[in-house]
Amino acid sequence: MKNKLFNVHPDVVKLGLVSFFTDLSSEAIFSVFSVFFTVIVGASVALLGLIEGLADFSASSLDYLAGWLSDKSGKRKPLALAGYGFSTLAKLMLLIGSSVAALASFRIIERLGKSFRGAPRDAWLADVASEGNRGYAFGLHKTMDKTGAILGPLLAYFLLNKFGQGFNTFNLIFVFAVIMAFISVVILAIMKDRPGMSHKRENIFLAAKTLSPRFKAYMIPAGIFSLAYFSFGFLLLRAYASGFAIKDVVLLYALFNMAFVMVAVPIGKLGDWIGRKYIVMLGYAVYILMSLGFIFATTKWEVVGLFILFGIFYSIDEAQSKAFIADIERDRRATAMGLYNFITGLIYLPASVIAGALWAMNPVYAFVFATATACMALVAFIIIKPWKEKSIKI
Repeated sequence: MKNKLFNVHPDVVKLGLVSFFTDLSSEAIFSVFSVFFTVIVGASVALLGLIEGLADFSASSLDYLAGWLSDKSGKRKPLALAGYGFSTLAKLMLLIGSSVAALASFRIIERLGKSFRGAPRDAWLADVASEGNRGYAFGLHKTMDKTGAILGPLLAYFLLNKFGQGFNTFNLIFVFAVIMAFISVVILAIMKDRPGMSHKRENIFLAAKTLSPRFKAYMIPAGIFSLAYFSFGFLLLRAYASGFAIKDVVLLYALFNMAFVMVAVPIGKLGDWIGRKYIVMLGYAVYILMSLGFIFATTKWEVVGLFILFGIFYSIDEAQSKAFIADIERDRRATAMGLYNFITGLIYLPASVIAGALWAMNPVYAFVFATATACMALVAFIIIKPWKEKSIKI
């Protein structure tokens, strides 16, 4: 059964709506969080780096557990609903306290919900999408997701521009974000579950061993690349340091998401046509170019162009890496996606701490490190060839 308008299973569109309202909520918050945390509340950039690293780890800490539970039970909706619901409740913390400790706690706790919902939802998408249009289905879902991520920062910009850049305006942004998050939970709650095949006797500690050799091989370059990745909050601070006002930094975040949306579906279709491996390599190459660009950027227009480039990379990384995993791991997709998110998220913690330490010495050092590490990941991907049936055994 396909949705006549988008030529995909209706669940792809419905899950896209859930993600739309969730990102409308989350990105309205995130577009202002790094500046609010450091400039308005007074926390240090070094602390921001630590918190963002912990948040990145938190966002993937439960992925493997949720993926294993989903494959073990065959259930997708209950686990996804629990994750979205937890994140929504966590956002209420923003309306209660605004101390450094409260904001840091919110940033980490809210990401636990993202961690728990990701693998069951992505496996749900993979199950209802055919192999011939899987890249398109994931791209369409992320397009709807990031459309919310465009409107969230734009709303934050409108409120900051109209009411000023004071504490009360930030509080108004947070109230709106909580309302949008509740709408996403309601939409998911009325959807019908699409159970996958259950593996009731599977042990959580042994489940990873049953995954395909190709998936395990892919985790080598993916793990290396994760060390090159650091929080988007650093790029927002880079823009702020380049002379952009707080409200203009929010617009840059919206621009990043617009670039994401514009290329998500075309890149997904391109991957369906030429092969997902080339799209994964393209993602690494774009990230290398972006990191190099931030080393040498001196003007606002150069920064604008680099935010667009980062949006293109993120579109590939967020959607097509999941489609690639669905291609190479066909039996236990939720477990594979959960393990992928868990391992890469675990590496994001030292990556963000390293980026924060290098940033404190000189922001250029952080981008040099990212460039070199991403180059290593690209070379590893080409040498290992995880897309081949006879990939190396791990």
